[in-house]
Amino acid sequence: MTTGDISAATTDEPADASTTVRFTGAGGIGLVGSRWDPPTGATATALLLHGGGQTRHSWKRTGDHLAAAGLRVVTLDCRGHGDSDWSSDGYYDMDVLAEDVHHVITDLGGPVTLIGASMGGLTGIAVADRWGVDEVSALVLVDVVPRYDRGGSRRIRTFMRSGISGFDSLDDAADAVAAYLPHRKRPRSIDGLRRNLRRREDGRWYWHWDPNVIAAETVARIPTDQLDDAAARLEIPMMLVRGMLSDVVPDDVLSAFRRRVPHAEVTELRGAGHTAAGDDNDAFSDAVVEFVSRIAPPTP
Repeated sequence: MTTGDISAATTDEPADASTTVRFTGAGGIGLVGSRWDPPTGATATALLLHGGGQTRHSWKRTGDHLAAAGLRVVTLDCRGHGDSDWSSDGYYDMDVLAEDVHHVITDLGGPVTLIGASMGGLTGIAVADRWGVDEVSALVLVDVVPRYDRGGSRRIRTFMRSGISGFDSLDDAADAVAAYLPHRKRPRSIDGLRRNLRRREDGRWYWHWDPNVIAAETVARIPTDQLDDAAARLEIPMMLVRGMLSDVVPDDVLSAFRRRVPHAEVTELRGAGHTAAGDDNDAFSDAVVEFVSRIAPPTP
């Protein structure tokens, strides 16, 4: 299940201040996350879900920023991504992704402010609708709405599929990302890509996610109508962070979402595309901190 994202953690980053945490998801699948604890007592807990084809490391700078603002932060490798297990049957239905998140929130002692990019955002809608405010007290959608633009989604999936056969080198992978994201300044170092690719026995570098995530039958399982109805039913505080260069949430899609979910706040990032959190991480993090500090209940 994916609307289409990319693994593009190529920025120059300081040492990781998080700790690795492990969870058990639906059916006993192993899930891996990273956790940041604030310097003093946490004011709330934020659970961050990446987009399809990404890993928890795409949130690293955001995790640092939110923890510094007083939040307990957990970023999760969704099943089939990063260090989490792959589905043995290659199945990535929205229901099973939501079940995984339900297990994680239960372990964390919820409720959480759920922040989801693309696939993660749609999963967040499903979790909030199914389990309610006891698990999700607020929701941040990062450049995704249920009725997203299919053309923009297709373009990103095309990019993802273009790398399934791997790359000769990390430089080749970085070139592919740079060509896909011409609006983003290319980083001086490509070391960040090591977190999102793995070198296999054939010597080539492969994105660290199960290709079944973008299989045609998986994408077809996105329950658009149900998610749209679910978003409209939610009464919790919601914010959509939209990249103004996005072709997944263009102007007409945004207008339709505003009509359907009028209580959702909208923050737009100038100069950012679908990978909004990575394109302008400081502005993204500032917007999330302001939103969470204003609406999220304290952590028990």
